[in-house]
Amino acid sequence: MSHQDGYVDADYLDLTTRLMAPSKHRSYELMHLVRGYKVLDLGCGPGSDTLALSDIVGPEGEVHGVDHDAQMVAQADERARAAGVSARVWHREADAAALPWPNGFFDASRSERVFQHLRNPIGALAEIVRVTRSGGWVVVLDSDWATFSIDTDEPELERRLVRFHAERRMNNPYSGRMLHRFFRSHGLEEPVVEVWPVVLTDYALARRIMQLDQIAQEAQAAGALDEPELRRWHASLDRSVSADGFFASVNGVTVAGRKP
Repeated sequence: MSHQDGYVDADYLDLTTRLMAPSKHRSYELMHLVRGYKVLDLGCGPGSDTLALSDIVGPEGEVHGVDHDAQMVAQADERARAAGVSARVWHREADAAALPWPNGFFDASRSERVFQHLRNPIGALAEIVRVTRSGGWVVVLDSDWATFSIDTDEPELERRLVRFHAERRMNNPYSGRMLHRFFRSHGLEEPVVEVWPVVLTDYALARRIMQLDQIAQEAQAAGALDEPELRRWHASLDRSVSADGFFASVNGVTVAGRKP
């Protein structure tokens, strides 16, 4: 099947799950979950969070995951079966801006690193709010790619590549900074806003997580930098690595709010 901009595979999501464990666990806390709750995970991928959520709500509860990608949904279902929770953890393919549940169906809802890829993030938040009951909590964690930073002695090239990554490879790259405004405009109360930096000092891991090679290759192919500049860029990273000084970071923003 065709994939939307910013598509990554299940192995990539599993890797970032481990890297982002603290912010994930905090998002569960902000949902104010209790046993027996019925919860939604929008953008469930291969079940990275639905199985963890099922442990919190227990056998009396239900966890529903939704994703645009049928392959991810199939993998999530297989993981639920392997974990022995398929009777209370379900995954389905659906449009984030047209969720297949009635108003107030869920006790709490969450979404993580999905809005950055959506062409209609406001519509998606409206749907999350719609399917969450009055008094229930909505939690969204997303990236602000304007904060993506790589230490280098070629700062002009770095800024050019960061902007290319944000504006040419994603639909909504600055989603993290927009969440507070979105939550307020949808009437969500008692807002909690937290910023979670992701820091990488391992160059090999950063190449995988931040897709550094793909960004540079695509930027050159698009004419955003030429071959000599590409060589300069790679040389600057090599110098950082040789000095054991590689550093990159990007901020994630978590916003939680209660539906009145």
